[in-house]
Amino acid sequence: MKSVGIIAEYNPFHNGHLYHLNKIKEENKDSVIVLVLGGNFTQRGMPSILDKFTKTKIALEFGVDLVVELPFIFATQSADFFAYGAVSILEKLKVEKFVFGSETNDINKFITLAECQLFNNDFDKLVKVYLKLGENYPTALSKSLEDLTGKKMTMPNDLLGISYVKEVINNNYKIKPQCIKRTSDYHGTLIDKDIVSATAVREALKDKKDIKQQVPKEVLKYLDNNTLHFQDDYFKFLKYKILCEDNLNIFKTVDEGIGDKIKKEIVNAVNYDDLIKRVKSKRYTYNKISRCLNHILCDIKKEDVKDMNELEYIRILGFSDKGKEYVNKIKKEVDVPIIGNFSKVKSKMLDLEFKVSSIYASTLEEDEKKDFIKREYQHHP
Repeated sequence: MKSVGIIAEYNPFHNGHLYHLNKIKEENKDSVIVLVLGGNFTQRGMPSILDKFTKTKIALEFGVDLVVELPFIFATQSADFFAYGAVSILEKLKVEKFVFGSETNDINKFITLAECQLFNNDFDKLVKVYLKLGENYPTALSKSLEDLTGKKMTMPNDLLGISYVKEVINNNYKIKPQCIKRTSDYHGTLIDKDIVSATAVREALKDKKDIKQQVPKEVLKYLDNNTLHFQDDYFKFLKYKILCEDNLNIFKTVDEGIGDKIKKEIVNAVNYDDLIKRVKSKRYTYNKISRCLNHILCDIKKEDVKDMNELEYIRILGFSDKGKEYVNKIKKEVDVPIIGNFSKVKSKMLDLEFKVSSIYASTLEEDEKKDFIKREYQHHP
């Protein structure tokens, strides 16, 4: 069976996602479509506006055949760690190629820049120079690559694409990366056309604006404001956690200096965005700080996750008949357990998934919270 992979968060699924998915189906007829899905918390450090089970249902409704979860420990970190988790899952599942959205849409350029990062001895030295000059890591990376290759990439999805391709090259994976042109501005917040960014859709939902033009009609029924998870819904929990901790540097991704600044600013901050902007500097990006806050909120201590560097399992969230057939065909060749629920394997990484899903559910009413937590460990694909 032919297979093609997608890596996505669908936060939420909108017309741009539908465009990409339809293009992939059109160009890969009869292929099994495998989605590695970022779950209840995202790479930018935010709660997903819809939970992972709802996102799985939407993906299946629009033609994805197999949905597997990207574990929290990879899903909420910087590009290289995110890419490691997602690409290694697709490789282990014997997927032949994967397609990612990009602003540049030139796979050869991605390969050139990835090889520069991996094999040019001057790259790391140059990055350190830019970091010492006060640049944040994404900017230092981008400037170093441009200096060494003459090729410029600055947009977030392009930089993530370099990490995807680098993962394939560095591990000599068989899977082939391909890119497809993005149809919206990653940073865009305007609801002014049919295809806009996920950020714009989330902002519109928060402001209770009409998004009928920007998302498929089949998705609208899931975007009920009473059931959505907005970042500021968690702010009171985050504030309590920060105020109770003497040392924030014990948490994953919290570097020396950021923790002290967060402690100082939390007293005056009125919401997530306000806190991040108070802490943000030229050195530390908005997304970097957001990830730090997410790991504080979810109580992810460096010591507790220091050994979580390798995939311990692959968890299936959902599949079509074709997806089920594909799993049955390749499962004996996969070198980690393929699971559907918590009864199949003992894993610290899976225990962590239960913990953060319980935190994700903390904004719900008590009955909904109990049902959600129960679904986390009883769910069958």
